[in-house]
Amino acid sequence: MRQMITGNGAAAWGARLSRAEIIPNFPITPQTAIIEEIASWIAEGEMNADFLPMESEHSVMSALAAASSAGTRVFSATSSQGLMLMTEMMFITSGLRLPVMLVNVSRGLSAPITLWSDHNDALVQRDSGWLQIFCSNNQEALDSVVMGYRIAEDNDVLLPMMINLDGFTLSTTREPVEIPDQSEIDDFLPAYDPEHTILDPKEPMSVGCVVFDEYMYFRSQQRMAMQNSKGLIKDVCSEWEKMTGRGYGLVEPYFTEDAERVLVICGSESAILKYTIDKLRKDGERVGMLRLRAIRPFPCEEIIDALSDVEEIGVIDQDVSPGSGGIIATEVKACLGGRNVTSFIAGLGGRRIGVEKYEKIFRRLGRDVEEWIF
Repeated sequence: MRQMITGNGAAAWGARLSRAEIIPNFPITPQTAIIEEIASWIAEGEMNADFLPMESEHSVMSALAAASSAGTRVFSATSSQGLMLMTEMMFITSGLRLPVMLVNVSRGLSAPITLWSDHNDALVQRDSGWLQIFCSNNQEALDSVVMGYRIAEDNDVLLPMMINLDGFTLSTTREPVEIPDQSEIDDFLPAYDPEHTILDPKEPMSVGCVVFDEYMYFRSQQRMAMQNSKGLIKDVCSEWEKMTGRGYGLVEPYFTEDAERVLVICGSESAILKYTIDKLRKDGERVGMLRLRAIRPFPCEEIIDALSDVEEIGVIDQDVSPGSGGIIATEVKACLGGRNVTSFIAGLGGRRIGVEKYEKIFRRLGRDVEEWIF
């Protein structure tokens, strides 16, 4: 079934097709329509799930953790300041190795207040132990939610998953989206039946208890689980491509094979960058793009492979770490072991970049500097 739906609608369909059972929620722009869509389906009997309005985003994540601990498949969504309020429970959820699914509809953080998108809200959580996937379009939003459950619930991973889509750019823009048949998804994603011990009133146990010397062992297991997810993401994406014809991975290379200049980017801005690359290639310029789809786990090996023969590299960061610079650029530089990488801070608070600015950025590559593109 093919429909014109928003990114929020696509994310909601991902939860519906995955048969999420518990939906704790609290409204915040621009993600609220995800929860409203799910609420209408539940009210009309089209989705079998419990809808739990909560008093804050902190409570939402607490409820997600509790329900997941009881062995149910859970889902919610948030944005911006709401994700910040969840922070304490984000670390707890990953520390308890709970395969919670959260869609973050990115929005710049206040103050001052903006309703438009950048990536600081999601990237603030990069050290919380959550898997993070950044989507470039609405189809990918739906597909990533379904695939995300398969990855997060795997016994070799068991980590929570955040699917990130750009607020307003994707969340309220309608695009043609292929909605798979429910029977097809049921074969791909069976009902959640965890092999590990779950909370049961008949068999009380302690969860998340106090540890001292053992704390490092738990953290090392989280790290191993994150590393395990790399191969699994590739395998799940390969299986999804065989089923749907839509292929994904940890990264998306675009004309990188013969490129002399490449920009690294994530999120929906990659669509405009692709258009720019097509335009410049018609003029004989050997330019390309590497879109980072996974931010956690960070695809270091894939970055090295894709950029090994590229002469000039730049990174577009729709984020900033004051006192350090672009977050993605810092990690890309670490992967590339000292090679010159030009860091561009752009699109903060949803400020438009556009084709002309991308052309300008390509001309400025080749220097190990940081530039702000206004």
